[in-house]
Amino acid sequence: MNIIQTLAKEFHLKEDQVEKTVALIDEGNTIPFIARYRKEVTGSLDDSVLRDLNDRLNFLRNLGKRKEEVSALIAAQEKMTPEIQEAIDNAKTITEVDDIYRPFRPHRKTRASVAKEKGLEPLAELLYAQEQTYTPPIEEQAATFINEEKGVASVEEALQGARDILAEMISDNAEYRKELRALTFANGTLNSRAAKDEDSVYAQYYEYGEALPKVLPHRVLALNRGEKEGYLKVDIAVEEDTVLAGLRKRILKTNGSPATEHVAMAITDGYERLIAPSIEREIRNDIFDNASEGAIKVFADNLSHLLMQSPLKGKTVMGFDPGYAHGCKLAVVDRTGKVVDTAVIYPVKPREDIERSSATVKRLIEKHSVDVIAIGNGTASKESEIFIANLLKEIDRDVKYIVVSEAGASIYSASKLAAEEFPEFDVMQRSAVSIARRLQDPLAELIKIDPKGIGVGQYQHDMKQARLDEALGGVVEDCVNAVGVDVNTASYSLLSYIAGINLASAKNIVKYREENGEFASRAELLKVPRVGAKAYEQAAGFLRVPGGEEIFDNTGVHPESYEAAEKLLARFGYTREDVRAGRLGTLGADVEKIGKDAVCKELGIGVPTLNDIISELQKPGRDIRDALPPPVLRDDILSIEDLKPDMELTGTVRNVIDFGAFVDIGVHQDGLVHLSQLADRFIKHPSEVVKVGDVVQVRVLSVDLAKKRIALTMKKKK
Repeated sequence: MNIIQTLAKEFHLKEDQVEKTVALIDEGNTIPFIARYRKEVTGSLDDSVLRDLNDRLNFLRNLGKRKEEVSALIAAQEKMTPEIQEAIDNAKTITEVDDIYRPFRPHRKTRASVAKEKGLEPLAELLYAQEQTYTPPIEEQAATFINEEKGVASVEEALQGARDILAEMISDNAEYRKELRALTFANGTLNSRAAKDEDSVYAQYYEYGEALPKVLPHRVLALNRGEKEGYLKVDIAVEEDTVLAGLRKRILKTNGSPATEHVAMAITDGYERLIAPSIEREIRNDIFDNASEGAIKVFADNLSHLLMQSPLKGKTVMGFDPGYAHGCKLAVVDRTGKVVDTAVIYPVKPREDIERSSATVKRLIEKHSVDVIAIGNGTASKESEIFIANLLKEIDRDVKYIVVSEAGASIYSASKLAAEEFPEFDVMQRSAVSIARRLQDPLAELIKIDPKGIGVGQYQHDMKQARLDEALGGVVEDCVNAVGVDVNTASYSLLSYIAGINLASAKNIVKYREENGEFASRAELLKVPRVGAKAYEQAAGFLRVPGGEEIFDNTGVHPESYEAAEKLLARFGYTREDVRAGRLGTLGADVEKIGKDAVCKELGIGVPTLNDIISELQKPGRDIRDALPPPVLRDDILSIEDLKPDMELTGTVRNVIDFGAFVDIGVHQDGLVHLSQLADRFIKHPSEVVKVGDVVQVRVLSVDLAKKRIALTMKKKK
């Protein structure tokens, strides 16, 4: 198998493009670095395509390795034939390769192996031949195999042993298994029934059946979880005659042989006892893997949009972590993210000390010129929101509030990182800080939390955790590098996601900064222990040094392109000071007049690099997230009881899942826009029209106060 050709065909790319990209990966370059600074080599493949290509590359290499192992194992038994080798070479999955190896692998003790030990293999071969007539008759020939010492006491025992051998032989045939697997999937149904006589969230699956090709991924995950938790019994059902018709036609002869009925019995036994259970496991594993991959992609997409939400810059924020018995913890965070004050208030039950709580909040707002109050959406959130909304009516300052998802805040608060950042704070105070900071800079704060705890996926705990961690880690890495970080203010947790920088290197960067003061340039990073030339090459372009000696250090221009950037400026009469002062408004137009190809030839760079340099020099220190819509701030309370059908509201998409999107409309419960209500046209998946962080216009369809469910629509009213 030529992996380069296979990848080129699957990704619709040129072979030399794939070959060069694979070479970059094999050289140890990171995906963000390749995507950003090797566009000429890859043909400007973005990070998502590069990660998919890398995943597929690893799969094909593992498949090739397994093929080599199986070929060697069969050859060692001196049973390799050109036909077997061809089948191995043509196999598309590891399952197919393992099916081919099945007859040759060492078997545990089976009914067939026991029968072979009794010397019944010749009888099995005699039956399988299905001759038109047998002289002497089959029963007489079977009688010759009776041997009480070997445990064959009768003709029927001899024939049963022979059928056991045939059943395993049929089961071990890779071609038959492949065919039966395909037929089972095409014609089978996935069924579930109640395993407990009690109500549960899985009640809709207590009597469920659906054709396998039509089962939606989220249902597969729900069924698996229900089965794991003991509420469901799940299986695959298929009409036996439907899947065995072709197999019987291929194996059974129509010459009226007296042996045919024995072979037919062996086919049925082999299928029911050996093939069907195995195929059911394989199909369920396959549909689970496919469902998991789909869910991981949705989770990854949601996480990406969540991390890349517009930061609320230049605002002093009060983080408000609601609570009952232990009070509500407050943390005021200034415009730079520094904690400047904390407090504990008791505005809700059991104390309901409204007067003193109000006085404390008003004092903090006045003292620190608070602009926004970020309220966590957990326990006592609604009561806290009512308290704040009423309080804001009593003050003269223009202060808004927003309810912030606190998913993962408790994970961060109890983490080693939080203890290192705020050793003097208790867990709830740290949570209040996290709530405030995730509004100021979602990316910088949320990367401190295990992505699985952020709450923008579905069934994440049911998936293969290593695969999920890998995918989500890639998303975080891509987001952090897309934005870039200030090397003089970033935490080590944020720095550790920069291309080429691991956790140890990130800690060394922070330690160096604390001991030697702020970095004056990117080049100074080479003085940090464990940040060598390769790590520097991968990381430098994503690290910013605002106010440093070199203005290029505050852009996405890579140090390897500084000379080209300097020549570009000189070519059109600009200086570094023009970059610093933002006076390069016509640089792009100047280049267009001469022609990009001509300028690239002069500078010795490619067009993608030229475009990136121009873009970066025109906006040094820019944050790509600033172009996104800001968070929706509120100044008055809305309760679920206030909602009425046909009411039109503005909301923010909080989570996108297979069957719809959850939208925050300003009440404690997010409303659900079902897949069928997201657009006036047919869509296969919610991600076609919405993403996490989108500000959308919705209309209330219905409100179930008892179950606290809100149904919304984004369709136009007819």
